[in-house]
Amino acid sequence: MAPVGEKKGILERLSGGEVVIGDGGFVFALEKRGYVKAGPWTPEAAAEHPEAVRQLHREFLRAGSNVMQTFTFYASDDKLENRGNKLSFTGQQINEAACDLAREVANEGDALVAGGVSQTPSYLSCKSEDEVKAIFKKQLEVFVKKDVDFLIAEYFEHVEEAVWAVQVLKATGKPVAANLCIGPKGDMHGVSPAECAVQLVRAGADIIGINCHFDPMTCVKTVEMMKEGIEKAGLTSHYMVQPLAYHTPDCNCQGFIDLPEFPFALEPRILTRWDMQQYARVAYKAGIRYIGGCCGFEPYHIRALAEELAPERGVLPAASEKHGMWASGLEMHTKPWVRARARRDYWENLKPASGRPKCPSLSTPDSWGVTQGHTDLIQQREATTQDQLRPLFDKAKH
Repeated sequence: MAPVGEKKGILERLSGGEVVIGDGGFVFALEKRGYVKAGPWTPEAAAEHPEAVRQLHREFLRAGSNVMQTFTFYASDDKLENRGNKLSFTGQQINEAACDLAREVANEGDALVAGGVSQTPSYLSCKSEDEVKAIFKKQLEVFVKKDVDFLIAEYFEHVEEAVWAVQVLKATGKPVAANLCIGPKGDMHGVSPAECAVQLVRAGADIIGINCHFDPMTCVKTVEMMKEGIEKAGLTSHYMVQPLAYHTPDCNCQGFIDLPEFPFALEPRILTRWDMQQYARVAYKAGIRYIGGCCGFEPYHIRALAEELAPERGVLPAASEKHGMWASGLEMHTKPWVRARARRDYWENLKPASGRPKCPSLSTPDSWGVTQGHTDLIQQREATTQDQLRPLFDKAKH
């Protein structure tokens, strides 16, 4: 047991049967708020606009999150160098600022700090195992210095690179979670979720699961496949899931990145808070005890997870003070037909409209061949647009 006044660690919580609620999607949320640039998706906002990152952490904590994950997605030096313009901050400065912000807010509640690493351009450029591991080790130095509570290797499309990351992270002696951004078809080399799971656990991961690229139900299904692989191999593990907040029934192996709407027109696909409650229940029944979100997840989505699992957790989040279970707050609405919606069965059975006339029920995802075939047109359009906008950007800087 943890000493009085000391927070229980992630493995102690999970081994004790607790439900751990993760946080949501910082990259997409901060892009919408004007602090992250789509494309590079790098997290310099942690050092550049710490107040924005701090506030988002705080909102997730208030919504019920038990983990403050450092905003260090794509914060490896090789990724930062690919931004195309010089940053005012080094990778070390960004990672240190992210750790400090996460710890500051975690200390405001019963939350843990998780330091996160993700896939690297070095791996995708076919660099050697030693070179890729060196990237992880450099980022890891900050997490060790700042003494994060545990480590997460997330957003890996190839299990081989994820295994390398786990091996590096495991050397610290801290608990390690490993998440792949794959669906039921497996990683980008066709390695099945079951085999991926076995490789991750044998590499030393304490917690395994899925994050990003697909909707909640697809991600839960994939974790179930991982769980079956672990049990068949006679191994044990804890499980986690942090999916998109978007419906993705028409996605292929690459996930939502191949959708025509990615990344600026995904809002019609957003899950409602009631969808999130269903997701939380399904994940719990599947034996997953670390349940959170990734891109598209806002604090109200996390609040929905925490409210659905309040009976199991024995507590409601602070943000529920301004909500009311299953729309009970609508009982005070001035319109009688809205007051009549203050009941669970109404929202559980609702089929939300898109609000868009002639909106297709599903879209046709782009294929890589189509995307490559439009390269010249895209480059021409980008050049024209940048020429038109450059005077405005220059004016804004001054």
